[in-house]
Amino acid sequence: EKQVQSVAKDSVLGERASMAYSGTLVTRGQAKGVVVATGEFTEIGQISHLLSKVDMLKTPLIQQMDVFAKWLTVFILMVAGLLLAYGYFIQHYNFGALFMAVVGLSVAAIPEGLPAVLSITLAVGVQAMARRNAIIRRLPAIETLGSVSVICTDKTGTLTKNEMTVVSILTAEHQFNVEGSGYEPSGSIKLHGNIIQKAQHPLLMQLAQTAILCNDAELYERNGNWIIEGDPMEGALLTLAEKLGLSVIEERKIWARTDAIPFDARHRFMATLHHNHQEHAFIFMKGAPEKLLEMCQKQQNETGNLEPINPSYWLDQIESIAKSGQRVLALAAKSVSPEHTVLQLSDIENDLVLLGMVGMIDPPREESIAAVAQCLSAGIQVKMITGDHAATAGAIGRQVGLNHPDKILTGLELDKMNDAELASIVLEDDIFARTSPEHKLRLVMALQSHGMTVAMTGDGVNDALALKRADAGIAMGKKGNEVSKEAAELVLADDNFASIAAAVQEGRTVYDNLKKVISWTLPTSSGEAMTIILALLLGLSLPVTPVQILWVNLITAVTLGLSLAFEPTEDNTMQRPPRPRNESILTGSLVWHIILVSFLFLCGVFGIYYYALDKGYSIELSVKSKKCCKFPLIQPIKLVRYLVKAFIP
Repeated sequence: EKQVQSVAKDSVLGERASMAYSGTLVTRGQAKGVVVATGEFTEIGQISHLLSKVDMLKTPLIQQMDVFAKWLTVFILMVAGLLLAYGYFIQHYNFGALFMAVVGLSVAAIPEGLPAVLSITLAVGVQAMARRNAIIRRLPAIETLGSVSVICTDKTGTLTKNEMTVVSILTAEHQFNVEGSGYEPSGSIKLHGNIIQKAQHPLLMQLAQTAILCNDAELYERNGNWIIEGDPMEGALLTLAEKLGLSVIEERKIWARTDAIPFDARHRFMATLHHNHQEHAFIFMKGAPEKLLEMCQKQQNETGNLEPINPSYWLDQIESIAKSGQRVLALAAKSVSPEHTVLQLSDIENDLVLLGMVGMIDPPREESIAAVAQCLSAGIQVKMITGDHAATAGAIGRQVGLNHPDKILTGLELDKMNDAELASIVLEDDIFARTSPEHKLRLVMALQSHGMTVAMTGDGVNDALALKRADAGIAMGKKGNEVSKEAAELVLADDNFASIAAAVQEGRTVYDNLKKVISWTLPTSSGEAMTIILALLLGLSLPVTPVQILWVNLITAVTLGLSLAFEPTEDNTMQRPPRPRNESILTGSLVWHIILVSFLFLCGVFGIYYYALDKGYSIELSVKSKKCCKFPLIQPIKLVRYLVKAFIP
């Protein structure tokens, strides 16, 4: 039957119930429709079009290394040109010897071993992250994770377990609380904080029986883990029945299914017809509570008696538990004659009895709660961007410990804002509900407009836009498709938010070790360059040859510097705020470190030279002594520097 109710013109994408989108998989049923768009004009076509326009940003490290390489090149060329002019026109040195000296200066000033050590340090980080279920697809992304200042995460399966769990049961007189989580059938049923005696509540047994029989899912144990096949919501109902003491297998043996009306979005319920071996027959139903309230004329109380249904009571109860993020499902039954073997819609238009309702939730992962707290203590904002309802998103936000869980923006509200308005409020809100792919992309760009380094999670084609635009796109390894993985820099093997926090920690460790390697390598090159510059200015012969400089830079510096790549995580790594996105590699402390080490190099080299002169050696012999001694002298100096760098933070 065609539904003629119109959909609001400003409905968000997820609420346009009259549309079927290209790329959707149909699991059951049949239908006819009118094609209104094809190719690039479909929703998935628009995503593909937008994806081609989104630029992948450079990581902060690459940006800073590009700037550093540019300035270093300009500085070396400028100094080399000035020295060449000074030596040839003022000191009148032989041009051939002067040119070799300038070449030696250039070789000394360039840290040849730095790119190799940096690559090895990043590769070490890749292995460390893989051990923590974070698979890196692009090497520089490791360092980006260390500078992340905000994580935009999905809800289902990332912050939550993606395992529906019944947490409350509503009857005409009571609200019961159900303990336990996931599909493992263990947990108590409580009323007013006390564990109930199941035999004293036959109505709950009828609810459990309905949950088993009006159900297409299967629940079984494999290798110590409870697994469902079918709809997660139906799996949660089977778990509830087992907690109440009913056996799914036994009940289905006793009550054979004769006919069924499958769940359909048009009527929003499922009904099944069952017969036992004692000439009894029943129709069991489950569905949307509003729909079953319309269809039921009676409700059953705890004593088993039937009474007129009380819609206001049920609506108040539904609203109450929905505020805590629970999805509500109603259960009903009807007795029919044993001769009834075919189930039709007309059979459930009257005499239905409402048994009760169940509230279920996708519970948050225990490790996600700790991971969110760890991120917040590290100065990293966590924002939930989900397609779920605002009430559900807010409830999960409160449970995992997000800031401002009561301030929720919906996709409809985002549509009414321009980019400037969105950028002005994006830092104040941490939960965004009923969002579309365009909303996610706009949120990422709004956060980046504040200079923040953004990590974004996603698992579908519709997430590819935001994943590509984000500084660190994070795809789900289990439920994510290939499009999202191709757009991302990082893939989570376990789809767990805790692995994101672990990856951020490893990223910070890698960056810390990179800084150690840089602060070890640059002073070496600077000291060698300053030695050659001073020798030219004083009219002395070169202290070392370019070949010796290459040996020091490529062998000694790399060998000792490489061990710094394996430094363990510092104790305060996740207690300090993220570094600024535009933080320069050459910080003030590093510049002073370079100056100090260069001065020590000069003192060591020229100290040997003047020591030889003081002993009465000729200038030629003193120069030879300087050439012979300076090179081995570098090694203990570098060794002392390495030990200081390794053991003093």
